[in-house]
Amino acid sequence: MNDKISIIIPAFNIQDYLGNTLDSVLAQSYDNLEIIVVNDGSKDNTGSILDDYAQKDSRIKAIYQENSGVTSARLCGIQAASGAYIGFVDGDDFIEPQMYMRLMENAKRFDADISHCGYQMVFPAGRIDYYYNTGRIVKQEGKQGCTDLLNGYFVEPGLVNKLYRRGLFFGLDNWMDKSIKINEDLLMNFYLFRKAEKCVFEDVCPYHYVLRQGSAATAHLNKHKLKDPLSVLHILQKETTDIPEWNQIVERRVIYQLVNSATIQPGEQRELIVPFRREARRELRQRLWGALTGSSCEKKLKVMAFWAAVWPASYGWVHSVYAKATGLDKKYSVE
Repeated sequence: MNDKISIIIPAFNIQDYLGNTLDSVLAQSYDNLEIIVVNDGSKDNTGSILDDYAQKDSRIKAIYQENSGVTSARLCGIQAASGAYIGFVDGDDFIEPQMYMRLMENAKRFDADISHCGYQMVFPAGRIDYYYNTGRIVKQEGKQGCTDLLNGYFVEPGLVNKLYRRGLFFGLDNWMDKSIKINEDLLMNFYLFRKAEKCVFEDVCPYHYVLRQGSAATAHLNKHKLKDPLSVLHILQKETTDIPEWNQIVERRVIYQLVNSATIQPGEQRELIVPFRREARRELRQRLWGALTGSSCEKKLKVMAFWAAVWPASYGWVHSVYAKATGLDKKYSVE
């Protein structure tokens, strides 16, 4: 139980949040910690706050680099880590005091390479969405952990609610595409879960994922938010060709993503969206026969794919009306 945990925190322009995050990490009941904060070229007072905390607590190690993105910052922290286990916290979130003790206890109890849990999404107005807080424990042997990750039914793609045995990270720097800014968590997790022999999931929610204006989840649409989710799935398709079960799961996700991409409404960002949407429609039509005749897609998705490929404008209009009626278009609103 005395194994050291290296907790890696990427930080970019989060002067208003970093102190609260570090306080929550320093308050962990599991105290054999190494806290590596990678200041990714911040232009505000993030660096000064980090230096103050590092002077007060020797467990904090400050690393500075030019702005290179969250993946680069995490990989930099991994290279500097000396712990037997590695965890991640985002610099604007916070965690409950027992989180890493609980994850480590499960890792030891089940001899798991990855010990993970749920999380809660915290909105500025006080609303909290739990993912999923059922209390159940799921043991994942062999390929099952990666299967559950790709399916996404209860294993979320984030890195921050997981504890990893350090050996899983060997070679990761050579595999990760550092140009990807959105859904990079899913890609990194795939490489880590693929190497894991045993995983354990306890569905409690000690990680508080805080939504704020300007965070990745709430940021306005840009080229990365538009293109990266599909790019990650294309990478995963290539990486899973040797395991048909995984490849089918990814194929289903690709079709679903293409349906969304092919029918997105351009709004005021026509120059950005229209060329991307045109390419998505082309790819969806190319894949349509395989989606309709294959076993990867369930009946509902086949209908969606056919509708979006043949009459995308109609599908897009109906979907936008449904989203407004159900509130899905405001799911991550922080206003």
